[in-house]
This record gives sequence, C-alpha cells and structure tokens, in this order.
Amino acid sequence: MHETIPQVFLIARPSIDVEGMRAYLQDVGGESWLELRLGEGEPPSAGELLLEFGGRACYRSWEPGLNPNVSRIRTDRREYFANILRSGHGSVLEHANYSFAFRNVSRVFTHELVRHRAGSAFSQESLRYVRLADIGFRVPPALEPVREQVLAIVEQLEEFQVSAAKELGIDSDGVPFHVKKEVTSALRRLAPIGLSTDIVWTANARTLRHVIEVRTAEGAEEELRSVFDKIARVMQGEAPGLFQDFVRQDDGCWVPEHRKV
Repeated sequence: MHETIPQVFLIARPSIDVEGMRAYLQDVGGESWLELRLGEGEPPSAGELLLEFGGRACYRSWEPGLNPNVSRIRTDRREYFANILRSGHGSVLEHANYSFAFRNVSRVFTHELVRHRAGSAFSQESLRYVRLADIGFRVPPALEPVREQVLAIVEQLEEFQVSAAKELGIDSDGVPFHVKKEVTSALRRLAPIGLSTDIVWTANARTLRHVIEVRTAEGAEEELRSVFDKIARVMQGEAPGLFQDFVRQDDGCWVPEHRKV
C-alpha cells in the first residue's frame, strides 16, 4: 500500500460565444452592456459573464430605457452580483458549471459528496472494473495514535486482494472479461472504505456555494473540510463576484453573508 494526500483539480469552466451574445443583444437593444464588460481592464470570467447575462435577461436591464419599470441600471459588476446574492436570486447561479477532478480522496469522501446530487454530476472510478492491486490510503488525524496498526490492517487487506486474484486465476490466459469483472466486483467487498479513489464532480455555482458552506462547517467530516477549503479558495479566484461574500473563519469554516441564495 502507499499513503496518499487528497488533491483538487479544476478541469472545466464555462465558455462564452461572444458573437451569439452580441447577436441577441443587438436584437433586444442591449449591446452596450456587452461592450462595457469586454472593455473593462479586468474583464469578467466566462462564468460571471454568463450569469450576469442570465440575470439581466430577467428584467431586460441591459441599459436604461429598455424596460420602463427599471429606473436604475447597476453598471458595477461586483455590486451587480452583490445585489443578486442579497436578493436570493439563486436560480441565476445555476447557469455556470465547474468541473473538478478529485485525486486520492477516500470512498468515505465520495459517499458523502454524492449526497449533493442536486445541480451535480458524478463520474467515479469503478471498483467493479479497477483491480485493487495497490491500495492507496490516508491515515486520518484521529487515528494517528494507532497509525501502525491501521497501516498493518490495510496492508493485510491489500495482500488479500493480490493473493485472492492469483488463487482465483483471473489473470490466466483465456479468462473472459465478464469473469474478471465479477471477481473484481466481489473482491472490493474486502477493501477498506477509506481507500483512495478518484472522482470527477461537476456542480453549478449555486450548488458550490451551498456545499462549500456545509462541508467546511465545524461539524463536517475532516477530509471533506480539507478538500472544500481548497475548492473555496479556487472559486474565490475563479469567480470572485459570485463568492465575494464568503469569509474564512479562524476555525476553517467558510461562511457566506447571504445564505440559501
């Protein structure tokens, strides 16, 4: 076996078809908003531009005069998003999706992550197909006093995976794939739930805000707190307007000013 450390990789973010946006805005009369955003010294990320586009479409608030009911147009991007968050207009945040690859997280982590299925998509390493010939494992802080015993148990379980596969002869010539899959699937029942695995997670910005808050809270599982601390830092850099109200407390909690957006 080998010891591992969870890692977080942002692997996908929204992209914008600027000409498509411009064509729409030429038709409704709001092209000046797009030119304003594209001409800023620090233009918005694609995710933020997409969400602001969606939000302004709701009220036709591209520029003064397009909607007689709208008397004031917020031109400052940060203030626009601050108003979205204050007003709880959370559906707008569902337009932007971000994808993460989690490397060497435990099955404990993934079992809890998949509970956040609203606004999410998951693709996890399958132990029906992936043989456990080399188990990765991270000793959680609470088990550090018994570290050696923990590692010895995991090593014994790994040795069983290898010896059982050999005894059952699934690597012999001519063994069909469906037999290998059946045995591999059965062997995973004798693996520790804390073994390291990989999962790809896609979530919209609204879901990300919720999961960051609840999974960095004081009572959350320690591995999830660690991983979502990293995600919070990534998202404040990736979409600062959408996560501007989050503050990291001394105890590691990421707390938003506006909840249930």
